[in-house]
Amino acid sequence: MTSHKPRGGKDVPPAPAREQDAGDAFALSQNDVTILAETFRLLGDPSRLRIMLCCMKGSTSVGEIADSLELSQSLVSHHLRLLRGARLVKGVRRAKHIFYEVADQHVSQVLQDMASHIVEEQADD
Repeated sequence: MTSHKPRGGKDVPPAPAREQDAGDAFALSQNDVTILAETFRLLGDPSRLRIMLCCMKGSTSVGEIADSLELSQSLVSHHLRLLRGARLVKGVRRAKHIFYEVADQHVSQVLQDMASHIVEEQADD
C-alpha cells in the first residue's frame, strides 16, 4: 500500500478502492451515460414502446406484433432491428421464423416500474 503527501505534508493512506456497484449512477462513464440516453430515446417512440410491451408478454413473431399493433411488418421489423441493436429485445429462431422477447429481467423491470408509476400518477389525480 502506498501513501501520498497532501499539501499539509503528512502521509495519508490512499482512499480504499471503490467497488463499482451496478446500481450506482455516479459510477457510469460518459460513454455509458450516452448509451443510457440513447436507450431512453429509443423507448421514447410510441411504436417502439408498444412493441416492447408486446414482447413482454412472451415470444412473439413479427407478424403477430404487426397484427396486434396494427402496424406494417416492415415497420415492426425496422423497430425490432433498432431495439435488438440496443439489446432491449432478443430474437430466437424457430424454423423459418424469429420470435422476439424482452432481452432480460432488467429491461422488463424498468418497463414494469415505469408503467406502475404512470398508473399511480393517474390514480392520484
